[in-house]
Amino acid sequence: MTAVAQPREITAPRTTSRFSRGLGRVGVHAGVVILMAIWLIPTIGLLVNSFRPAQDVASSGWWNGLFPPYNLSLDNYAAVLSEQGIGDAFVNSLFITIPSVIIPILVAAFAAYAFSWMSFPGRNLLFVAVVGLLVVPLQTTFIPILRLYSGISIHFGPLNFDTLNGEFLAVWLAHTGYGLPFAIYLLRNYMGGLPREVFESAAIDGASPVVAFLRLALPMSVPAIAALVIFQFLFVWNDLLVALVYIGSTNAANSPLTISIANLVTSLGGNWQLLGAAAFLSMALPLAVFAALQRYFVRGITGGAVKG
Repeated sequence: MTAVAQPREITAPRTTSRFSRGLGRVGVHAGVVILMAIWLIPTIGLLVNSFRPAQDVASSGWWNGLFPPYNLSLDNYAAVLSEQGIGDAFVNSLFITIPSVIIPILVAAFAAYAFSWMSFPGRNLLFVAVVGLLVVPLQTTFIPILRLYSGISIHFGPLNFDTLNGEFLAVWLAHTGYGLPFAIYLLRNYMGGLPREVFESAAIDGASPVVAFLRLALPMSVPAIAALVIFQFLFVWNDLLVALVYIGSTNAANSPLTISIANLVTSLGGNWQLLGAAAFLSMALPLAVFAALQRYFVRGITGGAVKG
């Protein structure tokens, strides 16, 4: 005799109320805002102190500047802008940063396309060697490169110097070498995730690798390139160590803004109150670059991190 199965009681699916979902969303947003506020506290403190006189900064906390009597002024900013050589240092920083961003990204784009879509012997081994350069500390390269630069003399048109040390070209080549491993790694992973069908169709239509690189790979890799521009620009613009090593602290004619800001403080510690104002003045251009390219930033980083 066959037993008749009893129908099970059907339970209605549990639904989360709109109020609970809204409350959870508010909690997440509140947590993010709190974390951002904690992260910004040091920056806010530096900003407030940049408007305060030295005696107030030395005698009380930065939060006292937010309450009456407001003893805030633009004297520190005026003092920084009136320092001799600050304008020239700003121009030198631009002259160092722009080629140091363009050269490595241009070379890395060619290399990334070759690693992604061209076959040649030892391709994977060479790519592993390039990625391995990411772990090499910069400090281990200073002495060998300085000795190499000291033995190079160039006399060709406007390029007329007996040694590369202290010249802009030395810093351009150094930043190119330091930035290439990461740039090649990120762009190769991004280009490797581009649709294969697009390049196969281009090859069937008779497009050469150069045409495919210029017409397809580069336009489709704009997010990754923009992210690299942000990274490289911030690294070179804020760099002090590489500039000190390859240009020198006494070469005022070629000194970037970072060296000039460091020289604001005297050997006895005077003018330390100007560092806050100088720091925010030097932040203006990087913030503008990031604001202009930030919409590509996340797309470029995530694309280069998970594809390839």
